[in-house]
Amino acid sequence: MPVPVRKPQPAKQRKAFSLRQTVLCFGLVATVACGVGLTLKLIVRAADEHPMVVVAAAATVVAATAGLWSTRRRRTGRRFASAAVGAAYQVIETHTVEEERNHAVTRVKAETPDEAFASDEFAAMDPVSFEQAVAALCERDGCQDVHVVGGAGDLGADVVATTPDGRRVVIQCKRYGPLNKVGSQDVQRFGGTCFAVHEAHVAAVVTTGEFTQPAADYAEQCGIRCINHRDLVAWTDGTGPTPWEAESAGSLLGRAAINLANTAGTVGSKIRTSNDVVTGLRASGR
Repeated sequence: MPVPVRKPQPAKQRKAFSLRQTVLCFGLVATVACGVGLTLKLIVRAADEHPMVVVAAAATVVAATAGLWSTRRRRTGRRFASAAVGAAYQVIETHTVEEERNHAVTRVKAETPDEAFASDEFAAMDPVSFEQAVAALCERDGCQDVHVVGGAGDLGADVVATTPDGRRVVIQCKRYGPLNKVGSQDVQRFGGTCFAVHEAHVAAVVTTGEFTQPAADYAEQCGIRCINHRDLVAWTDGTGPTPWEAESAGSLLGRAAINLANTAGTVGSKIRTSNDVVTGLRASGR
């Protein structure tokens, strides 16, 4: 019986030294070191003001360390290293955005003093500054959602706000000199949009000048408040009512009449449309 002869196996050769693998290994170590360094720097800067950022940075370092020491393959190590660096940059970016936002809020508060203007400064303002001043008065007296919407296409609404009792106030600002007066046509144009388009509960025209008598009469009939220079000074100094306070009975009745007229016009238009449809059907039936 022949005895099987075992073939000799070739001796295992050692892998040659690879410069590429060495450079890659050092690159991974350097990348992780940079990520850890940036994270530690972030922790030092944000430890006082942003504790949540500190927690996120610490979690990033722990995840990166665990990933590097628990893996045996270069690909897994590279994946953990990339994730660590990406997380570190994300935390840094978030912290930077928060810092810029906080600085912006601080800057806005610093540029907005408690007493931004006095009643005798309206004459030196341009129309845009005057609109902003009226908006500031609304916000000072408790209005919410104050917006300056003046400009082309505003349809008469320069300042829109919500009063403390929840009403919508729409204000048109007229920066006029002492020789100019707000005329009836100005108030009529505003009256055509303040209630129907802007859905105002309170509509007011605020001016640094005066109103003509026809303008005041029309405003009284339509329920529009007229705030002339004297009323504006009293409002600014706190000695007079705001535009949304102390509406007269005539103003309330005038606004109710306008709303009733608008409703009647809408109903009449629908009735005419229905009559036209009926007439057309009868004509086609013939």
